Amino acid sequence: MAAENAPAPKIDLARGQAIATQVCASCHAFDGGRGSPAQPIIAGQHADYLVKQLVEYKTDKRKNPIMKGFASALSEEDMRNVAAFYASKSAKPGFAKNKELVALGEKIYRGGVAEKAVPACAGCHSPTGAGIPVQYPRIGGQHGDYTQAQLTAFRSGARANNLPMQQIAARLSDKEIQAVSDYIAGLR
Repeated sequence: MAAENAPAPKIDLARGQAIATQVCASCHAFDGGRGSPAQPIIAGQHADYLVKQLVEYKTDKRKNPIMKGFASALSEEDMRNVAAFYASKSAKPGFAKNKELVALGEKIYRGGVAEKAVPACAGCHSPTGAGIPVQYPRIGGQHGDYTQAQLTAFRSGARANNLPMQQIAARLSDKEIQAVSDYIAGLR
């Protein structure tokens, strides 16, 4: 009972910034913004979601040898601090690249693919891609290349830390994954 009434741990944004500068910036950019398209944009991401992902890297629930090394060196407090730092930043808007696929991507994002029992992405990630803290990440404006790689990894089972996403991605074709990923890149 005492643990339930314990105050929430105090967040130290300065400590989070120091970790971001020393550890994270080389891949995610100092502010978690529009770095390499192969790396996720983490600026403005829900802090609880970032902590969840770091814990999953550390415990091998989400597999990535580079992230495992970094996450393993972080305490729970460090994870909360760096996550809060990145959550406090604003992501710059992105843009779709493939005009021919935008309509298909929007159709999938907003309405799903009924004949394949694929639900609308907006149902969990919101119409603007803002997500729902803890449960669903903010994806609006995310690099299309990164989103495409993650959906492909969910589909193949290489990314196994979210069963619903594995099941949904398993029903999407390469073209549908590319279309929805590109649409998400320009979503605001």
